[in-house]
Amino acid sequence: MSRLTMALPSKGRLREPSWQLLEASGVSPQEPGERVLQAHCRNADIDLLFVRADDVPEYVQDGVVDCGITGLDLVAERSSNVEVLLRLGYGTCSLQAAVPMEDSATQISDLAGRRIATSHPNIVAKVLGELGIKAEIVQVSGSVEISPRLGLADAVIDLVSTGSTLRTNGLRSIGTIFESEAVLVGRVGSANLEAARTLSTVLGSVINARANRYLMCNVEKSDLSKVTALLPTKGSPTVMDLANGSTVSVHALVPAADIWSLLPKLEASGASSILTLPVERMVR
Repeated sequence: MSRLTMALPSKGRLREPSWQLLEASGVSPQEPGERVLQAHCRNADIDLLFVRADDVPEYVQDGVVDCGITGLDLVAERSSNVEVLLRLGYGTCSLQAAVPMEDSATQISDLAGRRIATSHPNIVAKVLGELGIKAEIVQVSGSVEISPRLGLADAVIDLVSTGSTLRTNGLRSIGTIFESEAVLVGRVGSANLEAARTLSTVLGSVINARANRYLMCNVEKSDLSKVTALLPTKGSPTVMDLANGSTVSVHALVPAADIWSLLPKLEASGASSILTLPVERMVR
């Protein structure tokens, strides 16, 4: 089997988290120089190519590389013939319809007959068509949000992360048409597709681990049922007898998002010596 070739975003909001994910997975990518467009991984047979995130779907589809990281919106916009191997959980954003603050529109259906500026004309045309909304799509690049102020369009449909750019330009959201995030995509029919799937398993184990914590606590046997009832784990936690015979040690994986509210409840139910640890890998 030849070395796996992988395209990574060379700049933009996906570059750093993509690099950090590879490092956390243990493949040890070599940091490229300022102008170097290629690198390789020390602990895995993977060669890296640094390109614009916009170009990754085409590079993967055309076989220039076996796999790559890009935005799901870019894959959908280009109708790329690639396989989404893994959703990566960062770079989350959404395509939202927005109108000027003073506009009377309150929902996407109110855009019927309007001019809509967007840098994602294919996604917009597809979704509006499915909704039965006829509108004029004005394709623009760059600062889409300024289009209504310039008289180019009545509304915009653009990628939104926090909504601050919309507010700064006097716009308000009236609905979402597409949810996006960073994804690992592979070339359909690639001889190295299995290697790309193996990479997705390794990366997925890191992503799953980040969302969980390993929790340990001591519990009197008389309080065990109360404590285990609080744990949001699938199946039963691990319970081990301690030397004194009346106390057990409870071990469980719990979602990181639940820790804040869970710890006080565990303590109130009789748990003691509560400890939470980060998880390095988690293969489901």
